Amino acid sequence: MKNLTDSFLSLGLWSSVGSFGFNTDILATNPINLGVVLGLLIFFGKGVCVSDLLDNRKQRILKTIRNSEELRRGAIEQLEKARARLRKVEMEADQFRVNGYSDIEREKSNLINSTYQTLEQFEIYKNETIRFEQQRASNQVRQRVFQQALKGALGTLTSSLNNESHLRTINANIGMFGTLTEIID
Repeated sequence: MKNLTDSFLSLGLWSSVGSFGFNTDILATNPINLGVVLGLLIFFGKGVCVSDLLDNRKQRILKTIRNSEELRRGAIEQLEKARARLRKVEMEADQFRVNGYSDIEREKSNLINSTYQTLEQFEIYKNETIRFEQQRASNQVRQRVFQQALKGALGTLTSSLNNESHLRTINANIGMFGTLTEIID
C-alpha cells in the first residue's frame, strides 16, 4: 500500500516539476491503468451491454437454425414429391412397356393372320386360274378334236355318199323326225 501512495505522490511531483517520463514500477502503474481503462469502458460503453450482445447473437443463431430447419423440411418435402413422381413415372413406364409388348404381340398376330389369309386367297386364285386354264385347254382340245372329226366325217360322207345313199339318209332322218313329232303331240 505504501508503494501505491508513493506512486500517487510521485505523480503529483512530476506534474509540478513539468517534465514527462515513464514510471517503471509495474505494481504502482497497473491499478491506475486499469482504472483508466474501466472508466473509458463505462463512459463509452454505456449503451452497449454484453448481455444484449450475447442475446442478439443467440437470436441470430436461433434464427439461422430455424431457417435451416425450414429449408431442411422444404427439401424433404421436395424429395418426397420427387420420389412420388418417380414412382408414378416408373409405373407409367411399366404400363407403357406392358401395353407396348401386348400391342406388338397383337400386331404381330394380326400380321401373321393377315398374311395367312392373303396366302389362302392367292392359293384360291391360283387354283381357280389353273382350273380355268385347264378348262380352256380342254375346250380347245375338244374343239380341235371335234373339228378334226367333223372334217373326217364330212370327208367320209362326201367320198362315200352318192346321190342315192344321200336320199336314203335324208328320208330316214325325215322319218325319224316325223316319229318324234307324233310322240310330242
